[in-house]
This record gives sequence, C-alpha cells and structure tokens, in this order.
Amino acid sequence: MFGELRVVENVFRAFADLVASTTPVSMALSGGATARSCYELLATTEVDWSKTDFFFGDERWVPVHDPESNEGMARETFLDAAVPKAIHSMYQTSSLDPVDAIKAGAKSYASLLATAGPIEMIHLGLGPDGHTASLFPGSAALNETVQLVVPNQDQQHPHLRLTMTYPAIETAHLVVFTVAGKQKHDALARIRSGEDLPASRIRANKVLWLADQDAIEG
Repeated sequence: MFGELRVVENVFRAFADLVASTTPVSMALSGGATARSCYELLATTEVDWSKTDFFFGDERWVPVHDPESNEGMARETFLDAAVPKAIHSMYQTSSLDPVDAIKAGAKSYASLLATAGPIEMIHLGLGPDGHTASLFPGSAALNETVQLVVPNQDQQHPHLRLTMTYPAIETAHLVVFTVAGKQKHDALARIRSGEDLPASRIRANKVLWLADQDAIEG
C-alpha cells in the first residue's frame, strides 16, 4: 500500500476537517455515496471557497441535472452554496454523437488540467472491485501513460465516462482516499496486502487513506 493509512472514527468528519483546515486552492472531487456524505459534512464547515478552483476526478457523460452526475451531486451537497472561484465541469453539451463528444471532452479537460498545473488536493473513493475514479480493473485507461484525461467504460457500469489518468493524478500535492463501511473491507484488505488493483497504483506527492474500523476489520 502506497501512502499513509489513517484509521479514524468517522471518515466523513475527518475528511471535512482536513479540507477545512487546509482550504486548498484547487481540488478535484469524487462521486458515490461516501463522497456525498463527505461533502454534506463539508457544507457545515465555515470555509471561504472564493479562491478555490474545483475540478472532477471522473464523471459520467450525463448532464449535470442527471441523478448520476458527480458534479450534480457535489453541487447539491455543497458546491452551489460554497460559491467557489470556479467549477470546471467535465461534461459539456455537444451536438456531436456521444462517442465523438466524449473524446472531444477528454481533450478539452486535459488541456484545462495542463494549463491549471498540479491540483493541490484530489479526493478519491474506493470501489468494491478496487477501482478508483473511473479507473476500472482491466480497462484501457489503466495503461494510459501520456494523456491526462481519457474516456473509459466498464461493462458493469453502463454510462460512458471521463476519468483522470494516473499521469494526471500523480501530479497532485495530496491525494485523499475516503474508505468507509464493511462493504469496502475486502478491497482495502487486498490493497493493504499489495495486490495490484487500480487504486493500488495511485501515486502522488502524498497519499492519505482515511478509513474507519468497519473498513479495516470487516
């Protein structure tokens, strides 16, 4: 396992407190139930977000008002009320067919990241299969060594997606994984044992794993 494993009583509170104490000038957000709980608590903190640029580590290729949108979830839980410096959407409305549109979206977001420079904090989750962002086991994106953002898909997940790649994530100053609940125990145990899973490959200047007892003990 690469990075620091920190066992905490409440992952969501630990994450919110960490972010509030640092107020990163740039941050990439995650999706999923754990992220939602993190952001709901983050919304209760008193933070001045006016100098923070928000990005997304991955996104389903759906409009922001779609229930499956990571950006939509983040806006609903705290972003809209936070009034940050900027929210950089992955999904863009396009007249192109979905496959061409998402390819164009990948190039556009990669260009944005290249211009913005290293992101201060990237928030990632952990799937039961060991995936993180939209880097799924066996998917083509795992082998990308040049592009910062690529389209990706998994047979168990129907939507086309955009995801940051390892080259994009590894430039971050800090990557924070949030791992909560017994359903994440097996994946976390496999990573701790050194198994090669997508999340195991994450590297950055600093990687911090916030996990609760349920995730540790099962």
